[in-house]
Amino acid sequence: MGKHGHHYQGRKRKRPNGKVDAKEVSNASDGVGLAETLARLRGVDADSTHEQDNAGPVEPSPHNSKRPKKSHHDQHSDDQTEILAKDARPTLTVASLHRLEAIIKLGDVQKLLLYCLADGESPQWISVKHHGQVKKAVVLLVPGLEKGMFDGEIDLSTVSASVAGPDVQETDVSQAENTGLGKGCEPSQGKRKTPDDYLPIPLDSEKLSDPLKPLSCFFSHVWPVKAPGDDKYSKVHSPLHAMLNSPLPRSQEDKEEEKSRKGPRAPREGRNWENQPVPITALLATKEDLLENDYTLHPLFFDHPAEVSDERLRGMEEGNKEEASLLDSHVGTLEHFHSSSTIDSHDRDPVSGKTVLAMDCEMCKVAGDCLALTRISIVGWDGAIVMDELVRPDKPITDYLTPYSGITAAKLDPVSTTLADIQSRLLGILTPQTIVIGHSLNSDFTALMMTHPYIVDTSIIYQHPRGPPLKSSLKWLAQKYLNREIQKGHGTQGHDSIEDAQACLDLVKMKCEKGGKWGTFEASGESIFKRLSRTPRSRPSANSTGGKIGAIIDHSTPERSFGAMAQHCIGCRNDEEVVLGVRRAVLGDHDGSVIPGDGVDFTWARLRDLEAFRGWSNDNRQTLDKTRPDTSSAPSLAALSTTVNSTVQHIVNIHALLPPCTLFIVYSGTGDPLEMGRLQDMQRRFKKEYATKRWDQLSVKWTDEEEQALRKACGKARVGIGMVCMT
Repeated sequence: MGKHGHHYQGRKRKRPNGKVDAKEVSNASDGVGLAETLARLRGVDADSTHEQDNAGPVEPSPHNSKRPKKSHHDQHSDDQTEILAKDARPTLTVASLHRLEAIIKLGDVQKLLLYCLADGESPQWISVKHHGQVKKAVVLLVPGLEKGMFDGEIDLSTVSASVAGPDVQETDVSQAENTGLGKGCEPSQGKRKTPDDYLPIPLDSEKLSDPLKPLSCFFSHVWPVKAPGDDKYSKVHSPLHAMLNSPLPRSQEDKEEEKSRKGPRAPREGRNWENQPVPITALLATKEDLLENDYTLHPLFFDHPAEVSDERLRGMEEGNKEEASLLDSHVGTLEHFHSSSTIDSHDRDPVSGKTVLAMDCEMCKVAGDCLALTRISIVGWDGAIVMDELVRPDKPITDYLTPYSGITAAKLDPVSTTLADIQSRLLGILTPQTIVIGHSLNSDFTALMMTHPYIVDTSIIYQHPRGPPLKSSLKWLAQKYLNREIQKGHGTQGHDSIEDAQACLDLVKMKCEKGGKWGTFEASGESIFKRLSRTPRSRPSANSTGGKIGAIIDHSTPERSFGAMAQHCIGCRNDEEVVLGVRRAVLGDHDGSVIPGDGVDFTWARLRDLEAFRGWSNDNRQTLDKTRPDTSSAPSLAALSTTVNSTVQHIVNIHALLPPCTLFIVYSGTGDPLEMGRLQDMQRRFKKEYATKRWDQLSVKWTDEEEQALRKACGKARVGIGMVCMT
């Protein structure tokens, strides 16, 4: 027996001395040899083959190396095969012995879509036959569906089952066996990953709850699908953008260059990238941006004095509570900066009359373990140095932080400039027309004990590759986007604040020149609709420009956000209208006035009734005072079953209207995000209180136990489900 249980027949194995095992030769004669196998494939009689072998060696022919000419019959057969291939219908196959070793990701589902409609790579988790014959694709996002509904953990037909909430009990193994789930469908109980965590679950109508039974008529399996996110920081990224944005195709030259390059990869522009210059006012941090990045807000953002007092308390660290009040720049209203997001073609100046200052500060540690200003550098839009001053702190210095600040005792000995002097000068510089740019300026303004409303922060406008709350360092941004090495003295001689300010200035100038999307994922990736538009349509129409077209159907007004990427956008008020919108997009308008008469090639839609019922909103944060809805009672379970049944019926109706050779994908995006949202809100409140209160005054405790619970909840929230079929 061989390694896989097969007999090695007809194989002569040589021994070390070069002899052939006679026993193996005799065994080979009883089986089918290689020559006989080839003869059968060629349609030649095996006996005649043996006769030729016994007749002696065949003389070489000068024509043996050339491929024989095809006869008229062979040519006709090839043409017929080609016609059959064109007429063949695409199919999806789930291999019984697949090689999956990890859960598939949303990116893998997107690869399937791009493989069928565009120039994507072949997916490894599912087999697609005749993918070139796929005519259309419909992708349906259905938040609220969970793997537990399909594997028995959430039994929609059992009144005693628990559906949601922190006290959810997992289905007992014996109960799973009694319901006919079998070992392959038992929920994973331990921390170790098992094949049950990533292998697809076969859909058997006899084992499904009544509301889900119709899905087994056209879906063969339900797949666990992992949403993008960051387990280290307990973040779940948007499953919507993960599907609708695709990475740029890379050439072999790009791959080789990335392998040889040291440091961060140079930014790549898409083949269809076009610069869209924006004014600097389009890059200003919003109130939400400033709050999220720990800035103390200027009074201009508030309507009542009481709110300003609360903001002062929030923004000041414990060690600075006894310091004088923060100074605010003299700015009247925000009306000066209500600007367009694009530059007028007649006015190419991104500054347009504003005063732009790039600022960087250096600090040292003083008594009370606080940071105090020791140097401030300001550079104008033209690169000229506006201010570069050393500052003597009012409190005794405990650590000069020389490896990072470059400040030493010798440098500060002759200095008499104080923080008050710098504040007085800044109040004269920071006018209502002044915009301050820099990197993580929240710490700089904290050291200055000042506020200003108009800020452009390079750590915000240039996203970290893994998304917020992570931030890229200024050194990394300068190397990647400016091809410039800065902060060479980091850890030894310290930073040069003039150099850092200049780098921030150049990064902002580049952003204004390239556009607001530069330095974001959309610069290194592209809309899936744009990628599809480069693929010619198999059915050109009068309303299309030659490339494949797509449509988005969603609640409210999707054209104001992500819907702007699609060629057609249909807003709806409920799931019933979404079904009608999908029908219109797929089948087209009768007169072809808006949507071509044969419909669009790619349709993305979202059903939201189940999401609303379960409380899975776009913002999954929950206030700590708000209790989660109890859906474990019989009435709530019955209502959930009814909502699931209605949602499934919508899916069935959409499937029924699809024409042949259409790829149909249904995915939930995420798992249950409610517990993760509750813990994230708890963590935010803890951080907010910890900055202004003593430990015994905190209303929220955050320990390693809560941290581990958050990571577990994030892991659960990242796992959704997906189903695919071909009509």
